[in-house]
Amino acid sequence: MRTLLRARLDTHTANEAVRNGTMGAAMRDVLEQLRPEAAYFTCMDGGRTCILVFDMRESSEMPALLERFFLDMEAEVELHPVMNADDLREGLEALPRG
Repeated sequence: MRTLLRARLDTHTANEAVRNGTMGAAMRDVLEQLRPEAAYFTCMDGGRTCILVFDMRESSEMPALLERFFLDMEAEVELHPVMNADDLREGLEALPRG
């Protein structure tokens, strides 16, 4: 299922990762693991935030996918199922007409 992940990194923890040079490797590892179709990095709610859209096949993948954000970055994480325009069109076409 196409899933949107929003992770707001803890400022203190992220500052330390930037200072000690580990932030780049951490982000590379996350991107290699998730293989997102889209990846954006911004500032939201006053903190470093990454927004990734990736395919999560089963909910049992959540611990392996998310612990890096929780343990290494002390992030606040949200997951949302999402559709692209083709998915929406297909879903709307499947609705019963009446």
